[in-house]
Amino acid sequence: MAAICVFCASSSTLDQQWLDLATQLGKSLGPRGHSLVSGGGCVGMMGAVADGARAGGAHTLGVIPQTLVDLEVADTRSDELVVTTDMGARKNIMIERSDAFITLPGGLGTLDELFEVWTTATLDLHRKPIVLLDPTGFYDGLWGWLSDLADTEFVRRTALAQVTVVSSIEAALDTIEAAARS
Repeated sequence: MAAICVFCASSSTLDQQWLDLATQLGKSLGPRGHSLVSGGGCVGMMGAVADGARAGGAHTLGVIPQTLVDLEVADTRSDELVVTTDMGARKNIMIERSDAFITLPGGLGTLDELFEVWTTATLDLHRKPIVLLDPTGFYDGLWGWLSDLADTEFVRRTALAQVTVVSSIEAALDTIEAAARS
């Protein structure tokens, strides 16, 4: 059983395919014995993954800064809602309270969270699995650019190997579960 942190978009104007992906990932957590750690929002993919997790029987922990609570976007149905002073504290708590990370499609905030957990992993501050769930090739351009950076040695190949890119929810959860067994 792992506390899985899911990074994803919070935009409320997303195409239904992304909301469905988030909902299905959330629904898949409970039956496999996992809980959800999220950014504590109730909108966009973030809200969809939390709603899906609850529908699938998973415990949900939301971590949200007060500024977003003030905008009335907090997931008040979370089993546990932690309100932080700022975004930095939010990320720190999410990292501390998680056993693994899955990144879905998203924008700047999602990339910030992915790079934070990835950078801290490369510095050996944690050894938690990091999975990029990309069923449609959303991150192909980014991953290609990062691979090119490795060719120039701005990024180490060992750093690239710390992120597992998968195309299905089942593969994402299998990856995390295999890491927990090793």
